[in-house]
Amino acid sequence: MSDTIKTVTTDVLVVGSGAGGLSAAVTAAHRGLEVIVAEKDAVYGGTTARSGGWLWIPVNPHAQAAGMPDSKEAARRYLQHEAGNQFNAETVDAFLDNGPKAVAFFEKNTALQFDLGPGFSDYHPEAPGAVNGGRSIVAQAFDARALGEEVKRLRPPLKEITFVGMMIGSQRELLHFFNVTRSIKSAGYVALLLAKYIRDLAFHGRAMRLTNGSALAGRLAKSAFDKGVKIWTSAPVVEILREGEAVIGAIVETPEGRLRVETRKGVVLAAGGFPQDIARRKASFPHAPTGKEHWSPAPETNTGDGLRLGESVGGGAVEGYPNAAAWVPVSLVPRGDGTNGVFPHFIDRGKPGVIAVLRDGKRFVNEGNSYHDFIQAMVAKTPAGQPPVAWLIADHPTLRRYGIGHVKPFPVPLSGALKSGYLTRGATLAELAGKIGIDAKNFEATIARVNETAARGEDPDFGKGGNAYNRYLGDATVKPNPCIGPVAKGPFYAVKVVPGDLGTFAGLVTNGEGQVLDEAKAPIRGLYASGNDMASIMGGNYPGGGITLGPALTFGYIIGNHLADA
Repeated sequence: MSDTIKTVTTDVLVVGSGAGGLSAAVTAAHRGLEVIVAEKDAVYGGTTARSGGWLWIPVNPHAQAAGMPDSKEAARRYLQHEAGNQFNAETVDAFLDNGPKAVAFFEKNTALQFDLGPGFSDYHPEAPGAVNGGRSIVAQAFDARALGEEVKRLRPPLKEITFVGMMIGSQRELLHFFNVTRSIKSAGYVALLLAKYIRDLAFHGRAMRLTNGSALAGRLAKSAFDKGVKIWTSAPVVEILREGEAVIGAIVETPEGRLRVETRKGVVLAAGGFPQDIARRKASFPHAPTGKEHWSPAPETNTGDGLRLGESVGGGAVEGYPNAAAWVPVSLVPRGDGTNGVFPHFIDRGKPGVIAVLRDGKRFVNEGNSYHDFIQAMVAKTPAGQPPVAWLIADHPTLRRYGIGHVKPFPVPLSGALKSGYLTRGATLAELAGKIGIDAKNFEATIARVNETAARGEDPDFGKGGNAYNRYLGDATVKPNPCIGPVAKGPFYAVKVVPGDLGTFAGLVTNGEGQVLDEAKAPIRGLYASGNDMASIMGGNYPGGGITLGPALTFGYIIGNHLADA
């Protein structure tokens, strides 16, 4: 091409710098290959750096060391139940065979280290093959100073899920924040973290203690740099190069100009799916008829590049999944510049005293079920022609104990959230209903029913607190049901939630080696897909915490080894 200024040759080109891309890059580099990662955005880390950071990997070494009961056969049975007609035996078996190996490899040979979530249940714990904990792991907190100057290019966490910019770990650490006014130990723990954060702001201008997805991205990046991987930022891949039947490289736009990158081994597509691609959302999300009735916390630059690149050389996106993405309820947080941040609601819905209602003022779901199931119910129960919207409801004691969404528990004041309109308050149930525009009569009847059954710790209508996953999200100090509490003491509060996602499922069809397949189901030589650019092995459903990142890390490991062996 006439505007290609020069040619660069490498063994592997990875498109995207989230967990799917960096895990492939690190594995290939460990095996002796030369690797370049091309990242479209000005920062690396992808959606991973904004995520909760959990990875779902059955029979992982940490669970085995803890003696937690599980087996590959049980996990396969669970996935077969969850995926139904979309079950892909080849990719599922590759994941189950290699997941534990991937964890062991990264912990032995890289900066990546994990902690176990022993009580983090599968999302459908009563389904065949499910377990009540042990399949989900999370990256250990990471000191970003280990990245040196490269920390400046690491994507910051999603602002809305931090506390004044400080990241909070999602296990015991979060409990300390909930108990900060009830425990001297928790108050001291939180005070120490805040002091360290203030120090980091003074010396580095950002948090240096990374947790959750930021820790995963930071640890993978450190491993990549240690192994000589080059991470280019502001470097979108605009074209895949094919010679005969094989992919031989790509055209990359860089700040220095257009480059032709030729690969000896292959190209890995790991650009994060299509959460910000309006056209694909319109085609794939039933609740978003124009593509705009949906809000994703994924980076704004995550617009489906990997899928388009794969399709341009004969690959194809999977069809027939019941859900094209991993749904999550999100609330829109007003920012000072007039824009809105996106807050994903993971844990607040399971707390005692928190319920959800639709415009008719009625409950519609077990609020403690997974975020994916919550949105499916919200969309299904919304009358045709209306945009799906719900409100999370709590009374004053519940709100000050647990917070809701971006509203933090006591002693953080409510004034900012009330002034911005994020949080709505009513002295009575009728007043709150009027302010948020729901049926007041039904709403009052709903709350009366909730309070009547809450006195017995029961939810006969939806079964909140009735399974291990619900109880994991509840408050263990509340008896007899950690997820059930009254909505009785005013004033009363509401936060509006709308459909969002944690990543897309409908990626490119691949085989068990991560190779992209053509229309004839034959591998396209030299082309791979990982992360959300690869069709989810979950078949369009959401079985447990970390079912995006677990396969992303595992197939990155599989792909890196396949490239080295090719």
